[in-house]
Amino acid sequence: MKIEGVPFAVTDWSSIPETIHPGTTGVAYWRTVQAGNVRIRMVRYSPGYLEDHWCSRGHVLLVMEGALATEIQNGATFLLAPGMSYQVSDNVAPHRSSTESGAQLFIVD
Repeated sequence: MKIEGVPFAVTDWSSIPETIHPGTTGVAYWRTVQAGNVRIRMVRYSPGYLEDHWCSRGHVLLVMEGALATEIQNGATFLLAPGMSYQVSDNVAPHRSSTESGAQLFIVD
């Protein structure tokens, strides 16, 4: 990821409107800031959430609360707890996430 066109800024996440994104099951709630060529998000998954697609976009993802299972399209699954993260480049490992209990994430892509 090459960050371009992003001036210094402070984000008060409580002032960013939340948008709703249904999964195959459950719901994702996003607070999104677009800065230059970078999307920065605080994402909350409801209990029972399962992503509705395989994502090929690169991300840096940090689990802040809850538990997250990230499945790679080749069959590998990674379980992440608070304080754990993953990073992946565009078009390297299509993936999708799910959570039984819910999760709060910080994502940069």
